[in-house]
Amino acid sequence: MSTRSLPPMRVALILAFVATVAVGCRAQAPERQPVGGADTVGNSLAPTSRSRIPIQSFSQDGAVVYQEGPESPDGTGRYYLGREIARVMSHRGAAWLERPDREREERPEVLINALGLEADDVVADLGAGTGYFTFRIAPLVPQGRVYAVDIQTEMLRIIEDRAETEGFSNVAPVLGTETGPGLRSSSTDLTLLVDSYHEFSHPAEMLAAIYDATRPGGRLVLVEYRAEDPDVPIRRLHKMTEEQVRLEVETAGFRFVENLDVLPQQHLLIFERPE
Repeated sequence: MSTRSLPPMRVALILAFVATVAVGCRAQAPERQPVGGADTVGNSLAPTSRSRIPIQSFSQDGAVVYQEGPESPDGTGRYYLGREIARVMSHRGAAWLERPDREREERPEVLINALGLEADDVVADLGAGTGYFTFRIAPLVPQGRVYAVDIQTEMLRIIEDRAETEGFSNVAPVLGTETGPGLRSSSTDLTLLVDSYHEFSHPAEMLAAIYDATRPGGRLVLVEYRAEDPDVPIRRLHKMTEEQVRLEVETAGFRFVENLDVLPQQHLLIFERPE
């Protein structure tokens, strides 16, 4: 799926602008609080007032899936399996995704090497943003494909323009939705979620759709800042524990494989769709 291209100069101006207004997940100081989680996503990152209403369950397709409860400053007031879902970073925060010190803080080359990609793999970079990982993966799968999936057309236009400018014919921008990545059944060998799953407004539906899009034996890899570590300087709702990630992903039918301890501040959790 393609979106309208922007000329390189227009993209440069966009990135120069967002650099002055970027808002990200980084906190001014480490937060030493337990994690929480929620459901509907809003693009505003402005703090919201705390609700004092009790947590109440509501039904999704006849089954109780999500709950409503107290709303944190960076949260949505809706919960999934005990976790308040974080508010999403909008395209106005794109510059934070491309910040120069990300190489040192997150070691993306270590992450990608740990994936063990084959040349013909089909990879979905879900929550692709500006394509930070998309364009690091694309050269490693020359006979394969990278689906750069995002729900914001502004992000996809940046990706499409770069793919055309730099000649990445195996990169395909895909406009997803809040409930699914928009990919065909059994079409991917690996889906990568980097610092994005905690913002999904409909995690149960999204995981079900990812499961459907994954080939039997294919993998789902989640990278999330470690909530177990109080020294990770990221806002509370933008971190997750291994226990919480496993609870949610295994509920969707994936099998846990391992948590690779290779990144400075993040979990690298690998799951597999059973054969």
